[in-house]
Amino acid sequence: MNTPPVTTLLPAAWLDTIVIRPAVRSDLPALEWEGEFSHFRRIFEQAYDRMLKHKAIIWLADFQGDIIGQVFIQLDCDRPELANGSDRAYLYSFRVRPAYRGRGLGSRMVAVVENDLRQRGYRTLTLNVARDNPRAQQLYQRLGFEITAPEPGFWSYPDQHGVWHQMEEPAWRMEKELQHTADSKHAGATEHPWNQI
Repeated sequence: MNTPPVTTLLPAAWLDTIVIRPAVRSDLPALEWEGEFSHFRRIFEQAYDRMLKHKAIIWLADFQGDIIGQVFIQLDCDRPELANGSDRAYLYSFRVRPAYRGRGLGSRMVAVVENDLRQRGYRTLTLNVARDNPRAQQLYQRLGFEITAPEPGFWSYPDQHGVWHQMEEPAWRMEKELQHTADSKHAGATEHPWNQI
């Protein structure tokens, strides 16, 4: 689906109508944002395949049938300082469509992710944020993340045509300890069957 243009005025309770849910395979084309991110098509497909193997989760923000946000969670990877399959998970590919930024959706999505990870027994959430993205750094710091290490940001990916691209995006590694409380089961997310993936 194409996301229609959004005016700056949204209904007062619009955020309450957002459904944050795991992706299904038919959602993958929507992650390309009308071609803007088609070069990541194989990354999206690989992340979905890892989700089917319980090694990742793709969370989507669904607003009246349109995908307006996404966040990927790696549960296990070859860098245990990021994700180790037991108590440390890695957040990446976090995007909200521009018209919906600064309205609380990103914070709500992170709250859903944290709640789900607590239920799975995870204790630490890690991420890498570009050094040249102070707005994202401020969001993560406001949500309780702390810078723990520099990351050189070297990575590569095959685009939709199979051509490999080498990237260098210097970043900061950030971490947050997930507090486990009696109320953590209900923090940040409405109870839905898909929260039980």
